[in-house]
Amino acid sequence: MTILPPNLDPVLLQSPLFKGLSDLEYNAVSAFMERRHVKAGDKVFSEGDHGEDMFMLLTGSLSAYRKQSDGSQRWMFDISPGAFLGEMSIIANEPRSATITAKVDADLMVLQAIDFYRIIFDHPMIGVKLLNSIGAVQNGWFNQTSKHLRDLVQWGETARRRAITDELTGLYNWSFLEESIKDRFKSGAVGTRKVSLIMMDLDKVHEINNKYGNSGGDSVIIAVAEILKNTGRPGDISARLSGDEFAIMLPDTEGKDAVAVANNIREKISAKPVILPRSPLSSETDKLVIRTSMGVAVAPQHAGNERDLVFVADAALRKAKNQGRDRVELAD
Repeated sequence: MTILPPNLDPVLLQSPLFKGLSDLEYNAVSAFMERRHVKAGDKVFSEGDHGEDMFMLLTGSLSAYRKQSDGSQRWMFDISPGAFLGEMSIIANEPRSATITAKVDADLMVLQAIDFYRIIFDHPMIGVKLLNSIGAVQNGWFNQTSKHLRDLVQWGETARRRAITDELTGLYNWSFLEESIKDRFKSGAVGTRKVSLIMMDLDKVHEINNKYGNSGGDSVIIAVAEILKNTGRPGDISARLSGDEFAIMLPDTEGKDAVAVANNIREKISAKPVILPRSPLSSETDKLVIRTSMGVAVAPQHAGNERDLVFVADAALRKAKNQGRDRVELAD
């Protein structure tokens, strides 16, 4: 860094640090400041350093970097003229929280810690105003950071939800259901407590797709998913596997109770017809009664692991299909 003779700049007057200072107060503070020039690529200070100066950027641009666990430097944000930095190192005696580098050639005003405290002790009213200005900016940073963290949390929750749910229906997807079943076996819950699995397939949906198009088939699938959401018991996990295939995991449920749950769902689905336009441009509608076939398997009675449980429940579903559809079959 090259130290230049003091040269006040209008940017200082517009800085939030000097907001509220009178001309006399401003002159008193600026008398303690020195101007420094930093070339592009040079560091103003490094993360972890003990700081004895605070800075205000007059011209140019600075970049802030934080060290990552692998030792690499990650860009955090850029700093524009009028901003001040390094104040926490001299106020709270904290090490520098980031590395600051000149993005382009830059001019800064520097206030040393000893002079900062001299202003506070010799001119307490000025000191109060400076500290208030610093506090206001810090609060702004805190609010901005809090919002950023909230956005990150919300984004993370949205991403997590997308990873485990089916986009069309909002039900859980197969991956989540599969992991949930695996967890039951890994935890040792299966053996002392039963778990049932319902595999479910809508009857003759391909005919609906052929007559009403894919949008008609999607409307049916969405309607069925809503019934599953509203019918499920606490702890049950309903998932859409693919197409018109669904599955429901029923913790702590024996075979006869799982069959009763499946029949209740089947009856609710058939009792709520889906209304579809007869054709894309038609005002007339058709009322479709949806039928479904289901297979039920219970662990540990029918399976000793998650793969066998799915296989046996699917075999019971195929049996329901072969015996006329619109029925529930319990695995042998």
